[in-house]
Amino acid sequence: MTGGVPPQRQARAVRLGPRSVAALLLVSAVGVAGFGWPFLAPPDASLNAHAQDAPWLFAGLLVLLVAVVAATISESGLGPKAVAMLGVLAAVGAALRPIGAGTAGLEPMFFLMVLSGRVLGPGFGFVLGSVTMFASALLTGGVGPWMPFQMLSMGWFTMGAGLLPFPDRLRGRTELLMLAAYGFLAAFAYGTVMNLAGWTFMNTLASNIAFDPDASIPDNLARFLAYCLATSLGWDGGRAAVTVVLTLALGTPVLKALRRATRRAAFEAPVTFERPAR
Repeated sequence: MTGGVPPQRQARAVRLGPRSVAALLLVSAVGVAGFGWPFLAPPDASLNAHAQDAPWLFAGLLVLLVAVVAATISESGLGPKAVAMLGVLAAVGAALRPIGAGTAGLEPMFFLMVLSGRVLGPGFGFVLGSVTMFASALLTGGVGPWMPFQMLSMGWFTMGAGLLPFPDRLRGRTELLMLAAYGFLAAFAYGTVMNLAGWTFMNTLASNIAFDPDASIPDNLARFLAYCLATSLGWDGGRAAVTVVLTLALGTPVLKALRRATRRAAFEAPVTFERPAR
């Protein structure tokens, strides 16, 4: 915490207005339905009869809604400076992801998303997370029905860092520990949420941990927990560990660089036009 000198309000690349908040709530609600429909729909619901088709339906809807959110946030003040920073950070994040992809969840991009969301705020963070995941999917060829779910999950992940408390006052070791703790928990949450997106694609006959449209909700919940333990616990642990280590090791210089770039960009400075001298 700073002392003596009153802390300055941290600049935000995007200030969320009522329309942007409403759009975020809408896409989040649809996302919750898209991820959690196996537990929200009763066993006799007609949606369960189309268990293999439902993810495609929600994926298409999420693409449209994420685009609406990005457009709404853009209208609320995503200026050329913010777009330039968005492009740089998204390119760096997309380049970092393939470094450890396929190796025990070692994905260094997550720590950059945490720090960027912290400095640049939840609105910018949501757009950054979504765009970064979209760019990395194109870069690695990972385009499929899971991509919109990845975009939304990463948007939530990065936005959550921007919603952490005391963005204007908390600095130093305490802030790093908070960001590391958030990155650790959010890395597991990201993996669990993404498991929901892929779990329903499993063939029920192939495994007793696959989604069963005819089973009760408690039975499917037990199957899902077993699925997470069997398929992704080690991967999520590796992602969480790398995020914590990189945040504690590189967090201070990266946060300083992001805050310095934000101050120099002067996102919130009013635009004035002066009459040219004659």
